[in-house]
Parts: sequence; C-alpha cells; structure tokens
Amino acid sequence: MGALSPLVISRMRPKVLRNINPGELSVRLTPLFAATALAVSAPAMADDHTGPSLEDVLAMDMRADDAPRDEYRNPAETLAFFQVEPDMTVVEYGPGSGWYTRVLAPWVAPQGTYIAVDGDTDQRSFSSRTQEGRAKSWPETFPAMAAEWTGMDADSIVAFESDEAPEGVAGTVDRVLIFRSIHGLLNGARADSELRNLRALLADDGMVGVVQHRADADAPWSYANGANGYLRQDDVVALFTLNGFELVDSSEVNANPDDPANWEGGVWTLPPVLRYGDEDRARYEAIGESDRMTLLFKKAD
Repeated sequence: MGALSPLVISRMRPKVLRNINPGELSVRLTPLFAATALAVSAPAMADDHTGPSLEDVLAMDMRADDAPRDEYRNPAETLAFFQVEPDMTVVEYGPGSGWYTRVLAPWVAPQGTYIAVDGDTDQRSFSSRTQEGRAKSWPETFPAMAAEWTGMDADSIVAFESDEAPEGVAGTVDRVLIFRSIHGLLNGARADSELRNLRALLADDGMVGVVQHRADADAPWSYANGANGYLRQDDVVALFTLNGFELVDSSEVNANPDDPANWEGGVWTLPPVLRYGDEDRARYEAIGESDRMTLLFKKAD
C-alpha cells in the first residue's frame, strides 16, 4: 500500500507546481511527507478511516444511472480479479465520465489513495485552443467534478497527467486500472509512452488491470488496429510485453459471446453509444455491450 495521503497529494497539482524550481519544491514538500508518514503509522488511522464495502458502494443512490450496466461491466468480479483492496493506492487511468470513478473513489479513498491519471497532453493534438485548454486544466478541474459525482470532499481526489506525477508518487502505486482505453492510445500513437509513464508509478509488486474491447483472434489488422475500438487480445499482450510488463492472468468475466465484434460502425454500434440511433436499436440492445478481454499484468524483471 502506498503511504501518501490523498490530501497531501491533492495539494501538489503538477500544473500548479510546473514553474517551481526543483530544489525549492523539495524543501516545500519534505515537511508534508514527514507529517504524512506519522499519520499513516498512527494506530487510530484504520479505525477513523474505515470506508464502505464494495457491495455498499455498488448499491449507492449515486449509481442509479450506472447500475443497469453492471451486468456488462461486472465491477465486483472485475475488481476481485484485479486483486484490488480498499487500502491500496489505486490509479484509474482516463476516468472519462466517471462510471468507474463512482465505484473506486468512494471505496478506496477512505482507507487507501484514489488517484485519477490522464494522458500527457504534450503528446496529443487538439482541434481548438478551447479543447486544449480544457485538457490541460483537467488535473485542477477533475477533483471537483468527481466530488460532485460522489459526494466526497474534493481534497480526497488526486489527479495529474501521467508524465507529471508529484514527487514521491513514483514506485508507490499498487494498481493501475485501464478501462476500455488502449485502442484510443494506439489511435493517437501514444500507447508506448503512456504505458512507460504508468509503469514508473507502480510499486515493485504493483499490477495493471486492463479491460478492452476484443476483436476475434483472426480479425484482420485493418479492422483490429484500434480505429474500430476492438483489438486482438494477443496484440494487447504483446504491447504490454514490449513496454516492460508480464501477463499474470486473463479472465472471461467481461466476455460477451453475442458480440460478433465486426461492426462496420465499430464498437460504438452497440450500447451504450448506439451510433445509429433507433436504427436496429432493439437488436443492438439485445446483444448488449461489447465483448471484452480482462487482463492482469505485473512489472517484468
């Protein structure tokens, strides 16, 4: 379990500190980390910070709109396969609209550390300055947004870009969780750099859990290159292997054999996007969400 307090880390937003001299930054943070170490070692810590069970979180009113998708996303079973415990330091990569944030943050933050990490904006292209500004300000705006989703204190929500981890975070993370994002990283030619950044955050025994839309094993590369949302499982394993990871295990917990994974409109044909609106809507809703691989990786030696 990482020893950094969410409150301490949340005060170290990387973009706010970007222009501070490294020596000055070290002087400023040393007392904070010393205080954090004392707080974590106090015997009363566990008693004062016991949070809700995962079962209780999944039943919370804030998830009323999310819960119908549990049958496809299987959060309890997925997190059990990823061996996530609520006293861990857990990174959610690319939280998006917060479906998993509303599960992870209330469950993990009371006992451990919940961290939201987004991609390095310096490696991305934007269609407008407004879009770029929103992306670059994400570490500052996400905690308040997540607090609104969950009813939690924004100071308990940690957020930074993958290449701007606050000092002391690297090497402390127990789990990095990546939900349905690998295809986007490949489409943006950022998969290698992002996986290297995330690997640096992991503790020596830390692991990465991945859920990703799955193409057939024999699907042509022209379809399974990420542009349609689907990837071949062997390609995802190879990508992680090339970036310093080793496959620990795979699960079929998020499999959907009813999905042929060959839609002309890509994975967005199916729920929840329903790309074609009411056209064949009943057919797509009967199939449900995409077939997905569920993979667990560790840092390779």
